[in-house]
Amino acid sequence: MSGERRILPVGKEGELLVHEDDLQGGTGLLDLVALDADYDADMEETMEDVRRAKEAVDALSQRISPRQVALAGIVLLMFIGVLLSGWYWMLPRDSVNVETQYMQRGGHLMMSEIHNTGSRAITDVVVQVHFESANGSEIYQTMRIEVDSISAHSSIAGDDLEMLVVGYTVWDEYRITVELEWTDYTGEAQSESWEHEVGYWATEFFYDKADRTIWPLG
Repeated sequence: MSGERRILPVGKEGELLVHEDDLQGGTGLLDLVALDADYDADMEETMEDVRRAKEAVDALSQRISPRQVALAGIVLLMFIGVLLSGWYWMLPRDSVNVETQYMQRGGHLMMSEIHNTGSRAITDVVVQVHFESANGSEIYQTMRIEVDSISAHSSIAGDDLEMLVVGYTVWDEYRITVELEWTDYTGEAQSESWEHEVGYWATEFFYDKADRTIWPLG
């Protein structure tokens, strides 16, 4: 048999007794011990960093109380409210709506209301409500109102915007046509028209919105 046979020393309990010099190539025992020591040092340093980070978070949470968080939320809501209020009240904006309620009460009752929800007054306002046949071929009755001016954030209602149509059965279907004309903040004439089928229900409610214009965006 070629080569020299090596006898590994055995202890009293049968364990192998190997010296670092007996290992040929690879990583020796002392190298493994050194690597293990480096790993322990790195782990200890990492745990120390985690401990410091936890202490920083705990200190920050103690300085910021729930009351301060709530107060910051209230301040933010107030700031948003100021911005929205400025847009609603100050920015030149055209916004006109016509609200109409239809009821079957001793005939066909229609009541309308004009809302200028814009931030500037409108002028030369004309509203007409036609009570027509279902196909629009015949107009049975019309109410009309003319208003010189409607100031910002205000409404117009009253007897002139109420119409009772009698002599037509409540068992048929009809059509209501709402026409709106006005002059906007820039002096430009505007007009809108809406149609609604009525008669199937005893009470119906319509809220018609004209196109919005915001200056100088519009």
